[in-house]
Amino acid sequence: MRLYSLSVLYKGDPKVHLLKAAYDVSTFNFFQRSSVQEFMTFTSQLIVERSGLGSRASVKEQEYLCHVYVRNDGLAAVVMADNEYPQRVCFTLLDKVLDEFSRQVSKIEWPSGSPETISYTALDGYLSKYQNPRDADPMTRVQAELDETKIILHNTMESLLERGEKLDDLVSKSEVLGAQSKAFYKTARKQNSCCEIM
Repeated sequence: MRLYSLSVLYKGDPKVHLLKAAYDVSTFNFFQRSSVQEFMTFTSQLIVERSGLGSRASVKEQEYLCHVYVRNDGLAAVVMADNEYPQRVCFTLLDKVLDEFSRQVSKIEWPSGSPETISYTALDGYLSKYQNPRDADPMTRVQAELDETKIILHNTMESLLERGEKLDDLVSKSEVLGAQSKAFYKTARKQNSCCEIM
């Protein structure tokens, strides 16, 4: 599971423009990183441009998913992740980023802003924090713990069944030993009865 980019954009009347972005292209070839980053920016702008105000969507491209949230005020965010990354966590991240961005950056700056002029530095932190959805999102953490508990419980039940089968074998063996022991006891008693001292 991996996040590759997190972008905040503004959907204005003439066109969509990028306000701020963070990228993690470390898994790509060194010589392709700038091209990949440009492609991510282009794709983010295109997705926001084609999404309506007040909408959320997920767009699949090969093994990647682009999650977009465009608010009614034109502020939008896009996160690009691989197919395995949980969709709910992506939209939680987009909500959080847009809320924080709108509190820290004045609405007046949105239509004319650019990555160089907007002073919002939290995107890199969010991108690294949310690389592991289990650590970043409490709901995902609880779900993972429930899954682990279910696996442990399942393994415990299997081991109990195995143990139960082994106990049955022991019980049947002890029954056999019990009959042999009783026979030995009776024989020993008979043998020892002739030698009793009175």
